[in-house]
Amino acid sequence: MRPTVRVAALLTAATLALTGCGFKGLYAADLPGGVDLGSHPMSLTVEFGDVLDLVPQSAVKINDVPVGKVKSVSLDGWIAKVNIQVRSDVKLPANARADVKMTSLLGEKYIELEQPLTAPEGALTAGSTIPISRTGTAPEVEEVLGAMSLLLNGGGLDQIRTITTELNKALKGNEPAVRDLLGKLNTFVGGLDRQKDEITTALVNVDKLASTLNRQKQTIINTLDTMPKALKVLKDSRTQFVTLLSSLSRLGNVATRVVTATQTNLTTGLRQLQPILEQLTASGDALPRALQVMLTYPFPIGTSENILKGDYANLNLYVDLNLSNELCGLNTSLCNLVPASAGGTGLPALPGAGK
Repeated sequence: MRPTVRVAALLTAATLALTGCGFKGLYAADLPGGVDLGSHPMSLTVEFGDVLDLVPQSAVKINDVPVGKVKSVSLDGWIAKVNIQVRSDVKLPANARADVKMTSLLGEKYIELEQPLTAPEGALTAGSTIPISRTGTAPEVEEVLGAMSLLLNGGGLDQIRTITTELNKALKGNEPAVRDLLGKLNTFVGGLDRQKDEITTALVNVDKLASTLNRQKQTIINTLDTMPKALKVLKDSRTQFVTLLSSLSRLGNVATRVVTATQTNLTTGLRQLQPILEQLTASGDALPRALQVMLTYPFPIGTSENILKGDYANLNLYVDLNLSNELCGLNTSLCNLVPASAGGTGLPALPGAGK
């Protein structure tokens, strides 16, 4: 067999063998010198917004020490999902972070697993996912060179020099005032920070008030439309209101004089009524029962057989119609009014007084 035919046959056989074994390209082959994952590596999923040119078989490191490798890179909508495998003895907190970094300025990409920015919580287990909120990418060389080019080509140096010069002019000779201003500004910002809860509550309440006013917008509009007419009515009735208030003022003055003039007499009258009220209180339910009998006289309810034993009844009454004490209690000026029968010049005694 000629050498050319032998080489073609070997290539065909190798191709068939690789096809039969499910060959998936060089990415499926382990690179020499790679990290030893052990017999039971732990698989994790890491989400990125941009993986740059990260490829399978790239290294996974912690503190620049290889602990795993990239198994596959796939796209889920706008999120790049990277499946990685790390050694089972690697202990990572559940809120660990991940970044795509470069080994050098023009080196290859790799994934760096990092400690969380806050206190560690829990632990990553097989099948766990590091979400996109805790991942990032390092700046590309092109981005760094582009920013440097923009800065060096007049993009910002002249502006920085102008800003620095103007700041020096503004601060020269005003250092104490600026220092005092910074101190007051620090105090002000500190006060705002201490009251941030109150400020937040106030903003929430303002938002609720605005919502309420918005729901009552039509009512407010109607009120504002009606207000000019109401003010016009008040303006037209100004004279009547002034007259009313003046009359109320005069009435108050008269009432004050009356109350002041009769204060002593009223107090005396109330004091004289006190014994009567005490006796009425002491009588209890006897008074209502007596009134009940009096209203049914001469045939009291339920007692006629004990009171009326003949064909007639006698009644003796004693009526005191001397009003001097009562008049004196109402006004001291009436105390001198005695019955004419007693030799006074006041009110005559009423006929029928006595027994």
